[in-house]
Amino acid sequence: MLHPITEQEFHTLARQGYNRIPLVAETFADLDTPLSLYLKLANKPFSYLLESVQGGERFGRYSFIGLPADTRITVRGKEVILHESGHQTAQSVANPLDFIREYQARFKAAPLPNLPRFTGGLAGYFGYDTVRYIEPRLAATQKPDTLGTPDILLILTEQLAVVDNLSGKLTFIVYADPARDDAYAAARERLRELVGMLRLPVDIPYTPPAAREEAKSEFGEAAFKAAVEKSKRYIFDGDIMQVVLSQRMAQPFPAQPLSLYRALRSINPSPYMFYYDMGDHYVVGSSPEILVRLENDTVTVRPIAGTRPRGKTPEQDAALAEELLADPKELAEHLMLIDLGRNDIG
Repeated sequence: MLHPITEQEFHTLARQGYNRIPLVAETFADLDTPLSLYLKLANKPFSYLLESVQGGERFGRYSFIGLPADTRITVRGKEVILHESGHQTAQSVANPLDFIREYQARFKAAPLPNLPRFTGGLAGYFGYDTVRYIEPRLAATQKPDTLGTPDILLILTEQLAVVDNLSGKLTFIVYADPARDDAYAAARERLRELVGMLRLPVDIPYTPPAAREEAKSEFGEAAFKAAVEKSKRYIFDGDIMQVVLSQRMAQPFPAQPLSLYRALRSINPSPYMFYYDMGDHYVVGSSPEILVRLENDTVTVRPIAGTRPRGKTPEQDAALAEELLADPKELAEHLMLIDLGRNDIG
């Protein structure tokens, strides 16, 4: 059902200074899943699917499908490339995070009531080396780039499909730029087109048999152990209080990336599941932990520490949970992470 604002309301919002005005269509999608909707509506470069399973048993209320975007920001080192409608401009900046903040400030989106938490904007990833834009002491150090992916890649989401898993409703949100003469009519037509795409068949990706090949560490056992010893010396010398040693594991994957997401979704349903098609690479994951969330004036961090295996019975699960809660090492680690999170926010 199309129920966008009227053209008169659209122009009223434009006169109030809004340069992005959302038009909305709502319909039922109770015969589809978020995955099938992604395959029908998106499944192209610079699109994404975000889902949530709470408590490992039930899906979060909303799933978000970012439709293929024309605009994106790519950051490599100090170079920022802005891709807009087939054109790109590159510039060298002192701090890419300042550029992103200034770019966001260009947009003033009109608010609409009764919409979910996320209604569009920049979506994507900040790589680990983003820390070099935040900590001046690290800016001078350079690490080998073995992947060749951008340090930051953000998609400007101006067309979004939101699945309400509670009611079975699907909401399309299309933003219009009132500076364009036909913006209102074009946005309405795009909404009609999206509703029509719901009748398309689902093209299920082919998944070939998985080859049993061991994942390989790019760090290596000897180098990892040496890094542990070096970290311990730094701690004893008082140079550091915490270090997180990580290693990248690589493994050939002949199937389509969406097949990997489907497997993760089935094996490890988590509060934060994501699938990003970034054109020449994909970002796929299933995480139990929120890193940080800023909503209005509230910052939320929720660190998780400590693990135990699952038991074969509810009684074993309960015993393992009690063991975890009584473990001095796990309690100390959790307290440390809470302190660090509080300090980071401060």
